Amino acid sequence: MSEPQPFFKLAKKVPTTTWSSNDPMSTKPRFNTLVILVIGLWIFGTGDAVIIAAGLGVAPWTVLAQGIGIQFDWTIGQATFFISVIVLFLWIPLKEKPGVGTILNAILIAAAIDVMEPYLPHPDEQIFQVIQVLLGTILVGIGSGFYLTANLGPGPRDGWMTGLQRITNIPIGRVRTTIEIIALLIGWKLGGVFGVGTIIFAILIGPVVALFLQLTDRIWGINETIS
Repeated sequence: MSEPQPFFKLAKKVPTTTWSSNDPMSTKPRFNTLVILVIGLWIFGTGDAVIIAAGLGVAPWTVLAQGIGIQFDWTIGQATFFISVIVLFLWIPLKEKPGVGTILNAILIAAAIDVMEPYLPHPDEQIFQVIQVLLGTILVGIGSGFYLTANLGPGPRDGWMTGLQRITNIPIGRVRTTIEIIALLIGWKLGGVFGVGTIIFAILIGPVVALFLQLTDRIWGINETIS
């Protein structure tokens, strides 16, 4: 008889859940799969907005969006959508194919940032800023767990990173780190905010996503994993 798995163990793979799509390229997903995907992406975008509103520095890709927004007088959501479109064009030479989740990722995260950010607290005291960054990071992790387990295609940035890994054979962690550092530096140069919040997010987001995937597996998993 196997020993029970610890409840708060970090997942190493994306689990298959009761709502997971069997085909990531499906154009007619089940209703519950689509609902979970949309909820997950909106939570993800709201988490991003919470971090932005904290004013303590944002995630690397959002630093780039802030910088582009400053240069073109766009909102962060508009700049985020623009970046997603550009990254999707970079999929073409890699022969990656977008799914329903890929397209909704580009639209809904950008929309959630612009819709939610004006209604969120904008604290002045650093302790509350740090708490807000932590809350935002948790929300991004929760949203990631939902949208990843929907299995309807990767987000634009994730698909680009996995495509680069496939053709270069460089470890995915190194590819991700390199791209995010480049995005961060370009965004910072354009006027985006790099700060303590950026460091907190970078350190915690991996474990937070893995933890929520594990919780998702324990509560809704069906003993398979999405490769």
